[in-house]
Amino acid sequence: MTRLLARWPLALLVLAPLGACATTESDPNKIPDPVKATDGGGAAPGAVSDTQVVVDVVADVVADVVADVGADVGADAARAEEVKLHSGRASEPGAEECQPVRTPELVTRVGGDMEAQIEIRGGRFRFGPSQIESPLPAGYPEPTPPGAIDIKRYPAVRRAEFVSSGSASMGMNMGFFPLFNHIKDNDIAMTSPVEMDYRDMFEPGTGKQSPKSTMSWTMSFLYRTKDLAPTGRDGNVVITDRPEITVVSIGMNGPYGTGVVERGLRQLNAWLAENPEWEVAGDPRAFHYNGPYIANRVKWSEVQIPVEKKD
Repeated sequence: MTRLLARWPLALLVLAPLGACATTESDPNKIPDPVKATDGGGAAPGAVSDTQVVVDVVADVVADVVADVGADVGADAARAEEVKLHSGRASEPGAEECQPVRTPELVTRVGGDMEAQIEIRGGRFRFGPSQIESPLPAGYPEPTPPGAIDIKRYPAVRRAEFVSSGSASMGMNMGFFPLFNHIKDNDIAMTSPVEMDYRDMFEPGTGKQSPKSTMSWTMSFLYRTKDLAPTGRDGNVVITDRPEITVVSIGMNGPYGTGVVERGLRQLNAWLAENPEWEVAGDPRAFHYNGPYIANRVKWSEVQIPVEKKD
């Protein structure tokens, strides 16, 4: 993909001479001749025009781009298939038998779509066309359906973390595969969700993306139980325990990235403004419930803000 992006400036450069051909004229008799517009006059018989040179160069660039896209898509497809095959299929004891359970004692509906209800069918959490294909960590609350707002209480959890800075959307692959390789190499089953924690990335109270240079993010894969591996370091991956936490959460549909987080935070901040008995107690985070092989339109996620009740 880097090679692909590097070629676009060249494509734009060679397309520049064709700007003389641009027109808003609707009368075909008044549209300028593209050859005369770029050649500056007639050409000798049999000569190759500047326009043809441009067309040939553009064709070469496009062919290279298409080849690169094909290679990248093929590599991404192979990785997605590898993730799909590993989801819940490691030899980790009990991974195959782990079944979803309802957790009404950990979830309180407080806003949004008050009637939205998830269901458990075929061993999976489901809501409309969306479903969660991997088990949640032991003791985790059930997912919040898209459009609903819940107060949720999460237990402590062991997780593998990858920390970075800059664009979280651009860096998601950079974090995902070191984490995936960690659980695969240690024969640990894939769980849902993949967690994203954001520091200084969104402005408090508005949810707008921040211009701060100090912004950073943490991507985490969650262990189903704490006894799967000890805390410590595995290359760029850190295994640590996250303490219990209370959040206000909204369920979302759509492609994963900071855009959906910004939309979710806007709605959560509006809810917090209407419910002043709750106050923000930490940085926002997002839950990504689906793997890269799931269509964007049905991907299930949550956007969350840690909260605590005022005394």
